[in-house]
Parts: sequence; C-alpha cells; structure tokens
Amino acid sequence: MNTTLLPLNYYLNDDVFDSILPPRQQQLSKIHWTPLQVAKKAASFLAQKSGTKVLDIGSGVGKFCLAAAHYFPNAEFYGIEQRKDLVEIAKKAKNISEISNAYFKHGNFTQINFNDYKSIYFYNSFFENLIDKEVLCDFNNSGDLIDIAHIDDLLEYSPSLYNYYSNYLQKVLDNRPSGTRLVTFHGSEFEVPYSYRMVEHHFEKSLRFWVRK
Repeated sequence: MNTTLLPLNYYLNDDVFDSILPPRQQQLSKIHWTPLQVAKKAASFLAQKSGTKVLDIGSGVGKFCLAAAHYFPNAEFYGIEQRKDLVEIAKKAKNISEISNAYFKHGNFTQINFNDYKSIYFYNSFFENLIDKEVLCDFNNSGDLIDIAHIDDLLEYSPSLYNYYSNYLQKVLDNRPSGTRLVTFHGSEFEVPYSYRMVEHHFEKSLRFWVRK
C-alpha cells in the first residue's frame, strides 16, 4: 500500500480514498465498496447516540467503517470480513488515517454475537453468489479483461449460499430487540424481516433505513 502521495484529507472524495488501496481493490471499488457520501449518510442514522456500536457485515477493505468512524468519532464501527487479506488492508488503512474507533475482524458473520451491536450496516455482500462474472468485467491497466463481479476466486459462489446467508441474516435480524437500526445499501428486501419498518430512503432508494418495531 503506497502512502507517499496520500493527500492530507484522506476523505476528500472516493478517488482519494481508493488511491491508497492495491490496484485490484481500486478496480473493484465502484462495485464492492461503499461510496463516502453513502457511508456518511448511513452512519448519521446508525450512530445517532454517542457510544453506539455499529456492525458492518462483509466489511471488505473497511471503507464504510473507516469513513463512518471519521465522520462520527463518538461511535464505534466494527467490520466482520471472511477474506483475511481484505482485513489486513482495512487495518493498514486505519493506521494510515489514524482512526481509533473502527475495528476489523476476520471471520464469517454467522460466527459473531449480534447482541454486542445496536446498529447494523449491510451492503449486500451475499450478492456475489448471484452475479454472472461474464456480465461484470473491466479492463486493467495492461488492457486485460478481468472479472470484477467477484472480489476474488478464493471463495465458493452459489445461489444456495446466497439463500443460506440471507435466511440466516433474516432470522438474526428478527431476533434483535425493538429499536434496532438497520441500513441496507443495494440490498434485497428478502433479507429484511417484516418486523422492520423502513423509515427513510436515499440515493434513488438504493440506501434504506430500517427500525425494528
């Protein structure tokens, strides 16, 4: 990760933030990482109380958690990510930007205790299991066609996994206490149980705010 040309304002815009990521992760940004303006808007809803612990399911390179932590220093943001290399990238970015209220853990979201968190952010990390890589491709700096539908080829992708994770998340959310806050970005309402009420939407309804009834 090259930090020698890092501008003083790490959160000036998405290009500035993405410039410190490895080339492959920069190329994936528009598809897989939360834009800064979306992170700020989502965090304003999730972290309304000082000390709130916010969970990001499938935190990737940590862009949501780091941006949210920057904008809302009185809350704590926790990312769970099953790709170890992305967790390491997120931790390096945390150190570079001197963020103290964002934390990253390597693991599967089915292994964590949701009771530790009052608010949840979900940028549909399960959707990789449904994307046809022949549809989402791009060219790298060498002019080679590369797959951007999937973050890497290290994991298994299948519709059955999408269904499993979606059903698991729905059950977990349904068991959260009244008042739990949820934000979905480019999500399917299939993951959100009927016990949640949508209270706001933004960015042409791609960003939705929910509250557990």
